[in-house]
Amino acid sequence: MLLFPASEYAERLAKTKERMHEHGVEVLIVSHPANMNYLTGYDGWSFYVHQGLIVSLDCDEPVWFGREQDGNAARILTSLKEENVKGYPDHYVMSKLRHPMQFVADILRERGWDARHVGVEMEGYYFTAEGFQSLRRELPKAVVKDGTLVVNLVRRIKSAREIEYVRQAARIAENVMKTALDVIAPGVRENDAAAEVYKAQIAGT
Repeated sequence: MLLFPASEYAERLAKTKERMHEHGVEVLIVSHPANMNYLTGYDGWSFYVHQGLIVSLDCDEPVWFGREQDGNAARILTSLKEENVKGYPDHYVMSKLRHPMQFVADILRERGWDARHVGVEMEGYYFTAEGFQSLRRELPKAVVKDGTLVVNLVRRIKSAREIEYVRQAARIAENVMKTALDVIAPGVRENDAAAEVYKAQIAGT
């Protein structure tokens, strides 16, 4: 279930494309999980393998790529069209013969994006040196450049709905801390105190 309306994701994508244009990026490969979530709502715990979004200036929505078995999560957690959910088979995982960025390069070639200025999140924890090298080898006509801050610069300005969610989260955190201060005392078992703290966390607002 998406936490924000489709219109908000569309606005985020439009603003990301504006930043891409400013940075001279025609195609952006988004690999940071937080940025993937920001643009599509995808929050699968699947970042232990290569995954990401491909955002092109001339495409209405991002293309999700990742391990094939995680594709169903993308179908459930986002509103992306089926044609924009691309899963690679397991022979790409932990292989010395092939790399997931070869799969990504194939997508770019299929869509005519292989000779463009391609931005990647080079400062991101989830984009590896080998991923970068593989992408450059596979896309000799492309200009592969740093696009680390493109989505981040959009994310720093919060929408009204985001601000309200932050306020709700702050109230939850405040209640959790108050609960901890109230229940922790000499003679109280750690398990009992922890149970009350967890209860306050899970109860939400």
